[in-house]
Amino acid sequence: MSPEMKAYDQKMLKTIDVVKANFASVRAGRANAGVLDRIMVEYYGTPTPLNQVAAISSPDPRTLVIQPWDGTLLKAIEKAIQTSDLGINPQNDGRVVRLAFPQLTEERRKDLTKQVRKYGEEGKVALRNIRRDAMEDFKKMKKNSEITEDDQKNLEKELQELTDKRCKDIDELTGKKENELMAV
Repeated sequence: MSPEMKAYDQKMLKTIDVVKANFASVRAGRANAGVLDRIMVEYYGTPTPLNQVAAISSPDPRTLVIQPWDGTLLKAIEKAIQTSDLGINPQNDGRVVRLAFPQLTEERRKDLTKQVRKYGEEGKVALRNIRRDAMEDFKKMKKNSEITEDDQKNLEKELQELTDKRCKDIDELTGKKENELMAV
């Protein structure tokens, strides 16, 4: 890989990491603390990630237990989960908040699969935007006589191969997540 390509590859890998994080936030019928990563709790007037104000554990495959370090946060945590797109009603027993993950219905699985495909497509759009920016950079370099026309063509070809490879990576991740969702 040419040195010019390394920076664009790093950007593409960061995009793939974002897609992975989005996939982790989609619940697949099993309790997974990753679904709570995007939930923000009002803590002393500041929106704070839930995992920074509470311990999250999974006593069994279908339950998450959220134990705040500050007991006054129970109501705020409960409210944040209810207003999120998780679709789970929290139970507050005065000390901890419990989330019981029900078995996914066929309809819900299909909805989540659509959401996963959307995340995958957004990732591929981001990759194409990186490619577009790189192509513009190559054209500027050619215009400024920093590279030859042959160099520009070679860089564009290498960039297209890299983009195709990273898009394929996202397709594979999407397929794995869809299979995980559709497995009963």
